[in-house]
Amino acid sequence: MFTTRDFITAGFDDVERARTFLGAPELAPCDPAHLLEGLSTAADPDQALLSLVRLAERCPDVTGFVADARIRPRLFRLLGASEALTEFLLRHPDQLSLLRLDDAACGQQSAGELRRRALESVGADGPDGQWVAGTAGPEGAQALRVAYRAEIVRIALRDLNAADPLAVMPSVGAELADAAAAAIEAALAVARADLAQHYAPDDVAKVRLSVIGMGKCGARELNYISDVDVIYVHEAEGLEESDAAGIAAALASAMSQIVGSSGMEPGLWEVDPNLRPEGKDGALSRTLDSHITYYERWAQSWEFQALLKARHLAGDAALGRDYEAAVAPMIWSCSERDGFVESVQGMRRRVTENIPQQEVARQIKLGPGGLRDVEFTVQLLQLVHGRADVSVRVRDTTGAIRDLSEAGYIGRTDAIDFDSAYRYLRVLEHRIQLVHLRRTHLMPTKDSARRALARAAQPPSAAKRHSAELLMDRWQQTKRQVKSLHERIFYRPLLATAANLSTDEVKLSPEAAQARLAALGYLDPQGAMRHIEALTAGVSRRASLQRQLLPILLGWIAEGASPDAGLLGFRRISERLGESPWYLGLLRDSNAAAERLCRILSSSRLLTDWLEVSSESVAWLGSDDELKPMPAEQLLRENAAKLRRHNNSESGMRLVRINRRREMLRTALAEGAGLIDVEEVGASLSNADGACVQAALTVAEKEESDQRELITDVVVIAMGRQGGQEIGYGSDADVMFVHRTRDGADGQAAQEQATRIVTRISQLLTAPLKPAVPAEIKLTVDAALRPEGKQGALVRSLDAYREYYRKWALVWERQALLRARPMAGDEALAAEFMEVVDHVRYGTGLSEDDRREVRRIKARVEAERLPRGADPALHVKLGRGGLSDVEWLVQIIQMEHAGEHPALQTPSTLPALRAIADAGLLEREDAELLDAAWRLATRVRSATLIATGRPSDVLPRSWQDLEAVGRWCGYEQGGGGHLEEDYRKATRLARQVFEREFYGFH
Repeated sequence: MFTTRDFITAGFDDVERARTFLGAPELAPCDPAHLLEGLSTAADPDQALLSLVRLAERCPDVTGFVADARIRPRLFRLLGASEALTEFLLRHPDQLSLLRLDDAACGQQSAGELRRRALESVGADGPDGQWVAGTAGPEGAQALRVAYRAEIVRIALRDLNAADPLAVMPSVGAELADAAAAAIEAALAVARADLAQHYAPDDVAKVRLSVIGMGKCGARELNYISDVDVIYVHEAEGLEESDAAGIAAALASAMSQIVGSSGMEPGLWEVDPNLRPEGKDGALSRTLDSHITYYERWAQSWEFQALLKARHLAGDAALGRDYEAAVAPMIWSCSERDGFVESVQGMRRRVTENIPQQEVARQIKLGPGGLRDVEFTVQLLQLVHGRADVSVRVRDTTGAIRDLSEAGYIGRTDAIDFDSAYRYLRVLEHRIQLVHLRRTHLMPTKDSARRALARAAQPPSAAKRHSAELLMDRWQQTKRQVKSLHERIFYRPLLATAANLSTDEVKLSPEAAQARLAALGYLDPQGAMRHIEALTAGVSRRASLQRQLLPILLGWIAEGASPDAGLLGFRRISERLGESPWYLGLLRDSNAAAERLCRILSSSRLLTDWLEVSSESVAWLGSDDELKPMPAEQLLRENAAKLRRHNNSESGMRLVRINRRREMLRTALAEGAGLIDVEEVGASLSNADGACVQAALTVAEKEESDQRELITDVVVIAMGRQGGQEIGYGSDADVMFVHRTRDGADGQAAQEQATRIVTRISQLLTAPLKPAVPAEIKLTVDAALRPEGKQGALVRSLDAYREYYRKWALVWERQALLRARPMAGDEALAAEFMEVVDHVRYGTGLSEDDRREVRRIKARVEAERLPRGADPALHVKLGRGGLSDVEWLVQIIQMEHAGEHPALQTPSTLPALRAIADAGLLEREDAELLDAAWRLATRVRSATLIATGRPSDVLPRSWQDLEAVGRWCGYEQGGGGHLEEDYRKATRLARQVFEREFYGFH
């Protein structure tokens, strides 16, 4: 009747066997179409068909279920998903009546109802917590086990036929845990009846025993088959403690045997008491006082993590509640222990390391990206934050994820991802265990088993659409997602910092907060408290996150030079960003971003201003890649795109100038994070300036072309430190302007046009804009190094430059040309100009007269340009051993030897210095001394502007400013004095080299 294709479409692996079984006489009453329809919804149609035949042999009435459209899918989903439950139904055909339950009866049952039914199964009677079974011995155990497995069949029917298995997973785990607790309660009742043969009934009745659930059972998220971890606590009046302990232990042992020993009806699961104090070596049951004493004196951190799930399961409920209340304060204060966070993290690593190598790739529970990653992450967050925030004190994982997200400890998106991944992994675990009701957490290796798992994990309507390949793809994707979230959140350094704070400090109580602020070095604790109160007031998620972060951030802010200014800056930026969802989440999730921001805000007035007006740039702090300076080509493309979108020159240049400030900020943040050195800083800032000048030239030429034909090409040549790509954050742009008249154009007209263009460049770079660019450091173009200085033409033609340098170039002009570098404009014209320049600066060597002139000019600069009253030992530019000394020495060697050593032909000081040492023109040790002095002087010069907001070429004299500069230069707190000592030493040694090599002093 059915084709091979029909069987394959339904999901059968063995088509011929399926044909044979469908023709079995036991199934003759069934409509074949109903059979195939039902089997197609089964996870494993082959197994479901075999199980149906076996059931029909034992109980022919089961064939009637196939015709019932309501029962049919439930039957086949169960038979195809669980061989173990099929075996149970074969042993107890009367339990097939479970399939007839209506939706209400098959739905989730309350814990009380489950307990009532379990106690009823063993005929228990007596006061609550002291039930005694009417059916004792093996018969009682048998009755209990049958009743429990009947509940499992009912739960599995609900689970397997759910429209959304992930949605019902938490309620399934909760009901499984409640069923296990009910079974333990009934087993205790049987144990009391059994103990009547060995102990006086009155003595047994005097012992109040509470079974405390741990792990998944305690958290009400149990698997279908799992050890049930427990702890026993007892109390007794009128008995010696040794007698009470003996009876309690006997009750516990008997209960465990009743639940788990072999028998006609197999055992349910192992009752595992090894989480008790002292583990296997400890007493099986203790009094409440004994438990408390142990936890107060000897318990290890992992034991408190385990107690997070502790819940009374069975026995004396009042004693169980007393136990929960007694251990709760210890659970929620355990994170204050030294090294607590690190110990939990270490335990998770050990769990992973102890997985057999052949199982790692198949582990759903213990392996990387598995259930344990979710559970450890959630538990650590709860234990660290729960001591001050009662809202996250829940036992179950999905509830904890929800509450941690609502309180702001996990981002909303991360919480959704974590929750869905956890549910999916638990559903896989449940389906794998249902097959044989065996404890396993391993992904099957056989393709047929994986295909069955893929179908079982889906609702009946979608089962046929899921293959083994889709299953493995989704599982691997889920593992990657969980592993990423786990590594980012579980190893979040903020956790360790938060754990080291007292509860009062975490809660930001006014007294504790002000005392801590004063201890940290805040000069105005009351003012700081006003900022804290403004940031944390209210019940919004933002305020909640601020309350979570500030106790930690306050310490990092205090590590800067000015904590009070840093906290004010943090408030300004936080208020500027308002409800931006990424901002506080970034600080919570990224230790790098939080620490970098705090230290920048308390160390740099300038960067605080820049971040306030460009607050989206805070996002860069969480990524080293985002902080990497943009390449020159990318900056040029960005500026060109902005200009194309804005016909208005002022609008376009405003965006270009914002771009420049943005890149200056990016560079400063990267320098502050230690990601780039002074050479890279100079190159990055020069690239930003170059892109800005190129944009200004583009606008100026367009404005000119809108009025008249362009008859000349213009290039901008960078000079000085700009040419060497060695500028700081507030440097001007030393330049020369060159033009070349286009063919057929009038030379004088071209000169006039070029003058208009270069004049307009300066205006575009410095003119006030509407609206203004906040916190901008304007780029001033300085053409004073052109031929004849300020007396000469602002712009000259290429031929005029060639002629001038051929006839009139002085030695100082040759020296200035050592730094010449194309900055903007026509590339071909720039290349021709550089050919002229190269001949002048490298091609003629250095005569003795030239050498004397260079020395004379240098001596005059030292005598005349050093500001009156300035300490020559502390002036970073013109002082002894400072920038000028190093650069002039390098340049005189370049002028003398660059013609014969091409490696010296570079406009940058440090590459030239390295080439000089490589060529043997300077001792390597001397070159290293000069390099160190130059780098330190450059860093100090930039740091002064960054830290104080004021440009200066002198090492600060005030303690506060010197401290701020020192912190920016990488010195520890209180290291301003060390900076000055190091600077004096470095420049003194550099000056000795300079005087010996430049002046010939020995």
